[in-house]
Amino acid sequence: MLGTVTWWRLPCSSSESRMATIGSWAPGSGPTAVSPDRVASGRAYRRNEQTQTVSLVETPLAASEAHGLPAGAEVYARARLVKEGQQPTHCLTSYYRPEHVEGTRLVDPTPGPAGRGGGFRVLYDAGYEIDHMKEQIFARTATADESKLLQLPPGEPVVELHRTTYTADGTVVEFAIGVHAASRFAWEYKFQVPDSATEKENPQ
Repeated sequence: MLGTVTWWRLPCSSSESRMATIGSWAPGSGPTAVSPDRVASGRAYRRNEQTQTVSLVETPLAASEAHGLPAGAEVYARARLVKEGQQPTHCLTSYYRPEHVEGTRLVDPTPGPAGRGGGFRVLYDAGYEIDHMKEQIFARTATADESKLLQLPPGEPVVELHRTTYTADGTVVEFAIGVHAASRFAWEYKFQVPDSATEKENPQ
């Protein structure tokens, strides 16, 4: 798979989508992965549309498995709620090993993204350049707390995202769980199709 693109659906327009990628983190990048898309599409973006809390917690099972940590180990949890205007669109919690992020902006609870380029740029500056990631998504019924937090209409489902982010040597530098209002997002996947004829001619 070459990668994924997350499309952020405009309100009241089911036929039109705008791209909100996670790739704007490298040196010279824009403020965040979301704000350039907002600007390009003519939609306002304000720093206070992302609120967050940061805490040192006992790692949840999924995060401990992703990071290869024993049960009971502590990780930093950076929980964000993202809005467009007054409308919440999704919440996302990233789990980091303390040795990767202590002393960086990723443990700063100031509202808004973690500086220009967001969290991936912070990791890059700390010596952890992102090489590849794995994502799992699935739809499910929203919990009562999620419906309240995301201001969902009755019966609207959510799409849960699990993202594991790696450096080139396979080090996991982030495991994230996102909960997205289903009516606000669509995901597009691009795959490189293997050439079966070439594979037959050049068996490994």
